[in-house]
Amino acid sequence: MSVTVALNRDHRPRSWKLRLQTRLAICLARILALFKPYVLRRLLTRLSKGAAPADAAVTTAARDSVLASSLGLHGLRACLPRSLAVALLCRLRGTWPTWCVGVRTAPPFAAHAWVEAGQEMIGETGGYDSYSRLFTVPPTTPLPPPAQDRTQDRTQDRTQDGAQTRTPDRRHDKGPDRAADQDRDRG
Repeated sequence: MSVTVALNRDHRPRSWKLRLQTRLAICLARILALFKPYVLRRLLTRLSKGAAPADAAVTTAARDSVLASSLGLHGLRACLPRSLAVALLCRLRGTWPTWCVGVRTAPPFAAHAWVEAGQEMIGETGGYDSYSRLFTVPPTTPLPPPAQDRTQDRTQDRTQDGAQTRTPDRRHDKGPDRAADQDRDRG
């Protein structure tokens, strides 16, 4: 059984850069939709690193752009490539929504993929509790900058007044007691 759906035509002008990014995101999403779930999750987790969390307005604009560029992503069975394209387009623009895969909790039970911004499902029917999430890829914060080299702090011997600093050679370091004994023997 088929369902006839009337699609709204969006007449807003889009820049050539946004159209190009959208096409790229759609092409990549169609390829990524062929991957196994664990590979896809690992890849999307890496892609989400360092991106700011996307808000609802940015994610909705990305979804509108994806849907305006491809009629094939409007269908019910196109949820996986559609959600991937939206997430990738957001990433190309510097943000990342929460990408989710789950099942509908009320009959008819079906698998589904979607994107969220905060606690809001973007462009989906039903409420936030209408779906049970199997796994998600939320925006990840970037790793903190590496700490200063702490081995350098450990190897420096400072006198009490802080005027003299001695850094022992690592190859011949025999510990603080041995180094003090050697200094007394020399002097």
